Parts: sequence; C-alpha cells; structure tokens
Amino acid sequence: MIRVLCLAAALVLVLAVPAAAHNVTAGADLRIAQTIAGTEVTVVVKGTTRVPGPLRIGVIAYQPVSGLPIGLEVRSVEDDRTVTGTAQATANPQYTQLQVERTGPYELKLSAGDQTAVIPFRVLVERESAGEILIYGGLFVAALLLVGGLLTGAAARPGRAMALAAGAAAGVTVAAMVIVFESQVPGPPPDGAAPTPTTSTAQGRPYAQVRMETVPARPAAGAEFTLRVDLVDGSTGRPVDDLTAHHEALAHVVVTSEDGHYFRHVHPLRTAPGHLEVRLTADRPGRYLAHVEVEREDSGGQLVAADFTVGGTAKSPGEARTPGTPAGTPRLQPNVQAGTPRLQPAVPVAGRPTTIELDTPAGVRTWLGMTGHLLIRSADGRFFGHVHEMSAPGSRVRFTFSFPEPGRYLAWIQYAVADRIVTAPFTVNVTEAQ
Repeated sequence: MIRVLCLAAALVLVLAVPAAAHNVTAGADLRIAQTIAGTEVTVVVKGTTRVPGPLRIGVIAYQPVSGLPIGLEVRSVEDDRTVTGTAQATANPQYTQLQVERTGPYELKLSAGDQTAVIPFRVLVERESAGEILIYGGLFVAALLLVGGLLTGAAARPGRAMALAAGAAAGVTVAAMVIVFESQVPGPPPDGAAPTPTTSTAQGRPYAQVRMETVPARPAAGAEFTLRVDLVDGSTGRPVDDLTAHHEALAHVVVTSEDGHYFRHVHPLRTAPGHLEVRLTADRPGRYLAHVEVEREDSGGQLVAADFTVGGTAKSPGEARTPGTPAGTPRLQPNVQAGTPRLQPAVPVAGRPTTIELDTPAGVRTWLGMTGHLLIRSADGRFFGHVHEMSAPGSRVRFTFSFPEPGRYLAWIQYAVADRIVTAPFTVNVTEAQ
C-alpha cells in the first residue's frame, strides 16, 4: 500500500503544470469597455464550456441610447472561419449567440455607424486535470478490486480477498489524498490558451513607446476630432499588440482641459495592431491634457501623458455635435454633476491618507468592474492618480487617497446608475505636513 501511495504522489508531481502569470480562466466572461458611435458601452463575451459550441455576446450601454445596433463579426485567427451577427446596445442586453468550432485566438469586430473596432480574445475550454484523472482512476480501480474481493471471499479464498480489499483501500486513499491536495497543485492551461512565455518574455515585457496625436492636428472648438494612440515596442520596433484587459478595458484615456472644466473618461477603439483611437468634441478652445493607462501582458501598468491645443471660439453644448453618429445615439455626455464629496480630514495633508466619500442614489451598478472611480490631477497636470471603490454598490462611494505633495488638485468621482455615468467634479487644496 505504501508503494501505491508513493507512486500516486509521484504522478501528481510529474503531471502538474507550472503556474504562469496572467493566466486567463476558462469559462470566465470577457468584458471590454469601448467608446463607439458617441456612447460608452461594455462588450461582454460570455465564457463557453465546449467547442464546437455557442458563443454569446452582449453590449451593455452606459449612456442613454435607443437600441443602438452593433454589428458583430467573430473570426478565428487560426483558420479564418468567420461568423456574423447583430447586438443591440441597451442597459440590460440581450445576448446574441454565434457558433464557434474551435478554441484558440479570435478577433471580434464591432461596427457602429462609421466606426469599427477589432478586439482580440481567446476561446478557452477547461482541460481535465491530472488530479481528476487520479481521483476517478483511483475510485474506479478501488471499485473493481472491491468487487473482486467480494467475489473471491465468496469463493472461500480469504487470503486473496484480503489482498484485493487492501488494494481497494489504497485506491480510495489515493483518491482522498488527491482531493485534499489538488487545490495546491496547478492545473493544466485551458485548451486554446496562449503558448507559455519564453525565457525572454517570462521576466516581463518592457513598457511600450507611446505616441499621441490629434486628427486634425489642431482641432476646432465644437467640431469632432480623433485622438490617436500608437504603441510600439522599443526593442523590436513592432506595433504593441499584447495589451491585456485591465479594469475591463484595453486602455483608459482621460482628457481634461487645463482648467478642469472639461473632463472625459473614455476607452479607445483598437483599429489595428498597436493603434487605438477615440473620437471627441471639445466645446472651448485652449490647452488640453490626455492621460492614457495601458498594460502589456507579462508587464506592469503604464501611464503616459500628452497635451494638445483646441482652437476656434467657444461653442455652447447644443452647438457641439458628433458627425456620423447613428440616429438615436447621443454624443458623449458632458459632466453630469452629483453632490459634494466629504473629506476627512477636511484639509488633506500631503503624504497622509485622506478619506473621500460621496453619497449615491439607489440603483448604482458596477462600471469597469468597480462601484466607483476617483480620478485626480494636479493643477499643473504633472500628476495623475486613479483609485477605486472596491465594495459592493450601496448608499455611498468611499475612497482612500494620499496626495503626494501640497498644492491644488482637480478631482472627479464617477459611478454608473441606470443608463448614465455620473461625474462629480471638485477641487482639493492640500497642505504641507508640519
């Protein structure tokens, strides 16, 4: 019996697969925020348990829309097989079901109005682990030996019956041990997962080189313009196309005017490898700041800042519009103001934690995987911070933040309720520690 147990333990160690960073869980939903056709949506690709099998896709709207139609095209990267469908962007989406034939890398093309985004993702299916094989195998062998022991005992062969019973007990013991220790043994990667990183990438990829520009180069107040973000790997010169979804987006872009009156938190479309873009409209001329948050696979988060200038004359909100937007779709909403946040202490001290709270109405729902977001920028734009409310939706959002140095800060709290994203802007004056 001891030899059997040792053999089972050796099999567990031999068949185990080392854990890797940034593993994607099979069966989990993929959620990617996108700013498309003048509105904020989150695309949900539901996890699938088998292939060939159904793949369900829905589009959640976070701003008022009237059933914005979204064209869907799912293409297998490995065999180029493509299936198409249509989804409606609503607050409570109905999922469109498409058939996929294999696991592995795919591209999801979204089309709304004259805009298109291509989101890379993987169809993953859980593999049977070595632990499960040992558990079921051990129980199966134990059952066979137990039946054999009973039959042998009935034939008046007690010695052989005892040996078979001992083997059955060993099989049950092996299964029990695997059940106890299986959680400590990494399972195999799911079917369709990316190849294991090589030695060069296992230590982490470098930060991307980021270039931002507007088209046109000098936007006019009240007119639509495109903010483009190009990502290049500095060591290879190739486009960076290994962004990982963090906080339910491939990239987060925050654009603010120098005085803080203009604020947009948007999620650009991936239009090509290493190329992101988002359409915006600014009502007033002046200097604007753009902060971009991205994260490469097997790497850390990266924050990049740039600035641009908007010319022309100031426009009223009614004059500014987004051309080419489908009927029933609003342009990106301006700041929807909420109440006044409470700070503790009322006058924050640099380098010490400050608690910031804001009362919220009923019906708050998660957005970007969180109940609330706090975005903070120094008055000169050199500092940018982004923290979250981690608890479940309730009657308020609460954040803890340590301001790095004394001075004046511009801040915005965001949360989603019903079909609208609420933004509460405020300013904070931070004093120096005594």
